[in-house]
Amino acid sequence: MKASNFLPILDWGRRYDAHQFSDDAIAAIIVTIMLIPQSLAYALLAGLPPHIGLYASILPLIGYMVFCSSRVLAVGPVAVVSLMTAAAVGQIAATGTAEYLAAAIMLALLSGLILFLMGLLRLGFLADFLSHPVVSGFITASGLIIAVSQVKHILGVAASGHSLPAILQSLYGQAANINATALAFGTPALVFLFWSRSYLKPSLEKLGLSVGASGNLAKAGPLVAIFVAIGGVYYFDLQYALPIVGDIPNSLPNLALPQFDMSLFRSLIVPAFLISIIGFVESVSVARTLAVRKDQNIDPNQELLGLGSANILSSLSGGYPVTGGFARSVVNFDAGAATPAAGGFTAIGIALVTVYFTPFLYFLPKAILAATIIVAVLALVDFATLKYSWVYSKSDFFAAVLTIAVTLSIGVEVGVATGALASVVLYLLKSSQPHIAEIGQVPRTQHFRNVLRHKVITSSRILSLRVDENLFFANAVHLQRFIDERVSERAGLKHVVLNCVSISQIDGSALDILQALNNKLSKAGISLHLSEVKGPVEDRLERNDFLAKLSGRVFFHHYGAVSALDEGVYPPLQLSRATTEEVNAGSHI
Repeated sequence: MKASNFLPILDWGRRYDAHQFSDDAIAAIIVTIMLIPQSLAYALLAGLPPHIGLYASILPLIGYMVFCSSRVLAVGPVAVVSLMTAAAVGQIAATGTAEYLAAAIMLALLSGLILFLMGLLRLGFLADFLSHPVVSGFITASGLIIAVSQVKHILGVAASGHSLPAILQSLYGQAANINATALAFGTPALVFLFWSRSYLKPSLEKLGLSVGASGNLAKAGPLVAIFVAIGGVYYFDLQYALPIVGDIPNSLPNLALPQFDMSLFRSLIVPAFLISIIGFVESVSVARTLAVRKDQNIDPNQELLGLGSANILSSLSGGYPVTGGFARSVVNFDAGAATPAAGGFTAIGIALVTVYFTPFLYFLPKAILAATIIVAVLALVDFATLKYSWVYSKSDFFAAVLTIAVTLSIGVEVGVATGALASVVLYLLKSSQPHIAEIGQVPRTQHFRNVLRHKVITSSRILSLRVDENLFFANAVHLQRFIDERVSERAGLKHVVLNCVSISQIDGSALDILQALNNKLSKAGISLHLSEVKGPVEDRLERNDFLAKLSGRVFFHHYGAVSALDEGVYPPLQLSRATTEEVNAGSHI
């Protein structure tokens, strides 16, 4: 394997040019402006000091840049992972303590090791095991919980809870303690940020700015709110009247290995796994969506390595779990990022902010950061997927609703576990009852279709069936029951022909059931035949005595099978002599 396959930076890096540098630098400036308030706010959401969000936005971006396959995915603190971090670490230590920070750092390390190991084992396919409706339902519920949880900062009260009922009850208990000053800052900030998200860009365009310039300036809305709020607190001397961010270290993080603790490891390994899976699925979904727009490819295994290294470096630099962010990545894409180097330049920008500008954030009200979070996460709430799922697949709809209900009522960890379990259960349910069609000949053709959907030709002597699924332990019994029912209804039946065109695999349990079915049909004077068997499937069947004991034959073509078994209904195929012999004798496909 070439080194560039493991380290993509060696591939795109050797072709890096001045034009790409210009595109990446511009994109990095825009993303840095967006990432500063997000990093501070999401650290607050995770129950950590705001500067930890900045720490988690420096080295992790460098680590991801080295290993990633996506050209535009922007990594850093995100809302859902921050919420899951708070839920996991909050069960171990009290918010604001050194133990709480140590647990968050350990969580990042464990998550990074899990992701990196999964990448080495080529387990990127796991991203496809959580259905989109379930993931969307979990993110929607998490967005609602996050938004409600931040109301406490808008009101300037102390409230807690990791489920929607618990948070609402806690807020209700603090109704008498609302801080009017915090409310006076938070409410206008909310209104302005909602307005700027939808209307600032078109307003700037009306003033004569270009579409690109208007879009870039509109993304700086949160920074405007931050500067205005800081100026207001400082000018009116309100730092004692409402909760503010306070002192933020103006230095880069010290590199250090997290202190290993076995009890902490046991407490965090399951949450770390859940955070890894959700972060990975969310990142790959965003990366794939954006890659399609530029006709690029995403390697899920490489993304695992990139996200794993990002989280490992986050733990080494005093950060907490990170992953790819949707809004941030879209901004990076729209700003013209050409290579992953844009993430490295963003890391440099955040490092400069951390060293030179953090003292100016002392007077920043927490209500402003809360408003930033609320506006950002409500964009994640997607009830349209529920409507789509209801129309297209009722099972997906109920899985998504179940995930939302459990996440809202119990919490994110149980919610994501429920969603994952629902995805697996739905897959097994669908696979255990595959679609089986009785098929007949479309007149004047050699095609066979479902007798319930088309006017077709059938024979009273032949039962032709098509199974639209691989046969394995969970669904073979369903096929057996289906054939038993049809055979019991058909007097004079002599042949059962199983069309295997959609079958790519038959496991051992299914083979045992096919053998039992062959014996049962044979005793009833009915032959079992196979048609259009794929080569690899027939290879496996030939490794034991199933084909030798088969009461019927294996046919290359389904029409060849039925014409050989009932020439009165199905005239023989008009083929060359060699092809006719191949069809009647059976052959690999």
